[in-house]
Amino acid sequence: MATDLPDATDPTAPDQPVAWLDETEQHAWRSFIAGSRRLLERLDQDLKARGLTHDDYGVLVSLSESDDGRMRMAELALRSVESRSRLSHHIGRLESRGLVLRESCPNDGRGLLAVLTPKGRELIEATAPHHVAGVRTWFVDRVTPEELAVIGTAFAKVDRAILQGDPVLVEACAEADAEAALDAAAEAERHP
Repeated sequence: MATDLPDATDPTAPDQPVAWLDETEQHAWRSFIAGSRRLLERLDQDLKARGLTHDDYGVLVSLSESDDGRMRMAELALRSVESRSRLSHHIGRLESRGLVLRESCPNDGRGLLAVLTPKGRELIEATAPHHVAGVRTWFVDRVTPEELAVIGTAFAKVDRAILQGDPVLVEACAEADAEAALDAAAEAERHP
């Protein structure tokens, strides 16, 4: 028989009476939900006009900012906030468009790298000025520098708490760190 009661292992299950949101907290929460959804929807519309989704942009920009336009799939999944499985399918779609490709990792035969192609780099470089203008118009220019600093600090805390509280993400971060250390050691051996 199904029940609406939370599972005892659920980290969000209240162990004491619910502390309902007060008026200020409710306003902040609902403003965040509405504002972030509308902002991301608007930015996604702008990107779709240039042939990308917001998720595509995130993957391509992460690759464009990495050494040689390459990144281990595990690290890219963490940066793009996608599961490894979802990222694998996502990379497949970008690969079919000629924007990225996959290569075996030279440091360990089991790892895969996502690699930005020249066509992918050209698209991200053409799209980035439009996207940044949208971010500035719809987000950065709407708040004061002080508010922007608070938003950055607050959401870094939220992200860190979620990462640290999720055993799957903790393990993924540890694996990505270990893979990055292997890559750095291999690079150091090649170029002493």
